Amino acid sequence: MTLLEYKNVSKSFGKTEVLHDVNLKIPSGKIIGLLGKNGMGKTTIIKLANDLLTPTSGEVLFEGKPIGINSKRNISYLPERTYLDKVMTVRQSLNYFAEFYDNFDINKATRLIDDLDLSLDAKILHMSKGMQEKLQLILVMSRSAKLYILDEPLGGIDPATRDYILDTILHNFNEGASVLISTHLIADIERILDEVIFIDNGEIILQADADKLRTKHNASIDEIFRKEFKNAR
Repeated sequence: MTLLEYKNVSKSFGKTEVLHDVNLKIPSGKIIGLLGKNGMGKTTIIKLANDLLTPTSGEVLFEGKPIGINSKRNISYLPERTYLDKVMTVRQSLNYFAEFYDNFDINKATRLIDDLDLSLDAKILHMSKGMQEKLQLILVMSRSAKLYILDEPLGGIDPATRDYILDTILHNFNEGASVLISTHLIADIERILDEVIFIDNGEIILQADADKLRTKHNASIDEIFRKEFKNAR
């Protein structure tokens, strides 16, 4: 089943085209990497799915329907930049999500918070960057969504925090749902990926099964990307 589909999608800002004729299908039940260097169009693709931008041409569909109320309820989105209100406590942030999203599982979120040995009364302002990143991910992954979209979830954090985030993603998304992870840190994330999408200069270069691609090239996904697509237009 296709959850998210881009049909001949282009996006321009003024005279600058950042996406060109993108055709893409995101199936259910997969962890998919949207992989490419910074500035290649990954975040634009994600913002289109979350109704934060509209295509210049083409259309974006969720479960066969235009982006709207249904997609917003069923897509759980982690933006690249922090969305936490840092004057809140952890408990207040959980309660806020519970009030805002009717599919937020506060018991699941509390359990994951407990796994971190983090006090519910801790102020976000006083938490480390790594701990804030973990909290943001817990909030997003505790929604019972059909598609989780994570924009650069590993940026600017230490290796131990990266491992925690990858394991949290792997073990906590809704059964039958998909996870779309946008990142330029390919080597750090490829171990959890079922499929990969390569994007370069606003164009989709390749979408493939991760294991089949490794077997075909006898190399890691990171090595394949660096070798095959560093000079892609």
